[in-house]
Amino acid sequence: MKVLIADDIRILRQGLKAVLEQDQDIEVVALAENGKEAFEKCKVYEPDVVLMDMRMPDYDGAYGIRTIKEHLPDVKVLVLTTFDDEETIDKAVSSGADGYILKEMEDEKVIASVKSVHAGMSIFGDGVYRVMRSRMEQPGNAKAMSVTEDDDQCFTDREQDIIKLVAQGYDNKEIATELFLAEGTVRNNISRLLEKLALKDRTQLAVYAVKHGLDE
Repeated sequence: MKVLIADDIRILRQGLKAVLEQDQDIEVVALAENGKEAFEKCKVYEPDVVLMDMRMPDYDGAYGIRTIKEHLPDVKVLVLTTFDDEETIDKAVSSGADGYILKEMEDEKVIASVKSVHAGMSIFGDGVYRVMRSRMEQPGNAKAMSVTEDDDQCFTDREQDIIKLVAQGYDNKEIATELFLAEGTVRNNISRLLEKLALKDRTQLAVYAVKHGLDE
């Protein structure tokens, strides 16, 4: 698996490189100091996953995520940052991030998160997930806890189970095992859900699940 690291602090880039390359399955192919450089190096080195900081000078993480996803949609982008405020999380998710974790995370969990995102899972650290849940549950958010008739969406029991497991970070194989389904059946159901909800990917489906209280 090829990984690119984007962070404006050189010692952190080098430190993350050393952490990730403890795993024999990971090769850090390039380092970048902002979102624009991350995109430019993606075109050259073709990484599988970009580990992206959010707040960087000149071209921030949101710019990098948007640009990479627009031109290189198969590249997974995992945000790794110190910030867990609503504004930063919103910018990352709306830009198309495949996951969001915090730098306080233990080394082995960072490695596991990179591998999970590469495998197609949507990864949100515990602190980030709590922020998302808290925001959606605030008074005045009419769609916070459940899907109502006004949502104009109706899900089968199977679809609801799949949505919940996607939000909880399960990949297709794990969902198939959990629900006693064929992996192809899970994949087809997710494709239909994305089409039905006009969503682009699993990350947006996970966010939809949190927003509508379908993740529990």
